[in-house]
Amino acid sequence: MQRPVPIEKEKILDPKRYIVSKTDPKGIITYGNDYFVEISGYSEAELIGKPHNIIRHPDMPKIIFKLMWDRIKKGENIMAVVKNLAKDGSYYWVVTEFEAQMDPLTNEPVSYTAFRKAAPRKAIETMEPIYKKLIEIEKESGMEGSEAYLKGFLEEKGKTYDEFINDVVGNKGIFKIFFTAMKKLFG
Repeated sequence: MQRPVPIEKEKILDPKRYIVSKTDPKGIITYGNDYFVEISGYSEAELIGKPHNIIRHPDMPKIIFKLMWDRIKKGENIMAVVKNLAKDGSYYWVVTEFEAQMDPLTNEPVSYTAFRKAAPRKAIETMEPIYKKLIEIEKESGMEGSEAYLKGFLEEKGKTYDEFINDVVGNKGIFKIFFTAMKKLFG
């Protein structure tokens, strides 16, 4: 399936709706709720069985996905601000919290669930220049360079990745309640 050429058209998400998708341990989509289908622009049949990176926007630095995969493969949850690509080439920003479902006997992941909500404008404005810089560094120095930059950036802020993202997205109050409720509903 050919990837669309990104266009400069942002889809504004309904802040009261959520996007949920599940994948197998290799990142192959096994479930997507109705809003995921609607916003992505793909039919359910086009999504199920495809790699989740079908919606990866080229403006997203590879190091962010490496960080996410490293964490969820170990069964650790992680939250990120992500720019996704719709089938028609438009894009949409989400705050995503990933959760791994682990096999209780082997402690290996059996599936991953992504819970998404519209990203606050402030979070987008904060993350866009950081992502742009990380992509520039990746072009020059590869993922190792962007990882070193990200570590230095966080050290300068005196925060862990999780602390920084929680501050950026305002992960407290109603926002935090949303993700907790989604995990109970779909977990």
